[in-house]
Amino acid sequence: MARRIDVTGAGGVRLAAWEFGDPPKGIPAQSSGGRPRPAEPERTSGVLLLHGLMGRASHWASTARWLSERHRAVALDQRGHGQSEKPPQAAFTREAYVEDAEAALEQLGLAPAVVIGHAMGALTAWQLAAKRPDLVRALVVCDMRASALGAASQREWADWFASWPLPFATLADVRKWFGEDDPWVERPNPSRGEFYAEAMHESPDGWRPVFEPEQMLTSRETWVYDAHWEELTQVRCPALVVRGLDGELGRAEAQEMVRVLPRGEYAEVADAGHLVHYDQPEGWRTAIEPFLDAVLSPDAP
Repeated sequence: MARRIDVTGAGGVRLAAWEFGDPPKGIPAQSSGGRPRPAEPERTSGVLLLHGLMGRASHWASTARWLSERHRAVALDQRGHGQSEKPPQAAFTREAYVEDAEAALEQLGLAPAVVIGHAMGALTAWQLAAKRPDLVRALVVCDMRASALGAASQREWADWFASWPLPFATLADVRKWFGEDDPWVERPNPSRGEFYAEAMHESPDGWRPVFEPEQMLTSRETWVYDAHWEELTQVRCPALVVRGLDGELGRAEAQEMVRVLPRGEYAEVADAGHLVHYDQPEGWRTAIEPFLDAVLSPDAP
């Protein structure tokens, strides 16, 4: 059963954080008001999970459940996503996303935590680690490029959003379009269909995304034109770069990211695309669990 905890992000934006498993022994339960009770002196390590663009905290549910057997794992609906606020005038800058993650770690008492991010969430994670090394114990970067993607990429995304046949009549139609009919799908991909079905909600006229596409484009615009190698060099904690073999992060770039990171390591997941943890949950766990065991062991430096 998922438990929601409210977090106040940058500019007062209300964010929803979620625990998808029972806290391990020694972790205090949440108070009835949704706020964490004060932490005990000896506590299990914290893990913060950050989804990518258009994602939501529930996409991490499977990962959060096995993590919660030994750690306190919390997934954050980032601003504009999931059940967090989507104010029309809110900032959707890199700084705002990083400050939101910073606020979540501090208000939930998770720090110093392992921060696991997918795609845009991974960029937020390494920018946070560079900015606030005191809050981040270790980092997992999943299928996010450090190179600039450029104006053509942003135009492609705008055209792609415009091509969605909204509203969808049923969730089955959502699964079919994103899993089979979407021009961006090279071959049928049921897990992709499920991923997007989870990011929809029922409206009076049918099924629509829980996010505003314009806010997604605004969020993306704040990072696609720039490269982010310099922030990688500033990450001092252990960091694992993970890619799906058929994902958006190529092997050469991933290995260069590992080289640039002062304490970087590399892993890849077979038969996985960009949605690594969703495509191959067991392969994802196999890829990251040894790293987590090492950085979260009592003897870790």
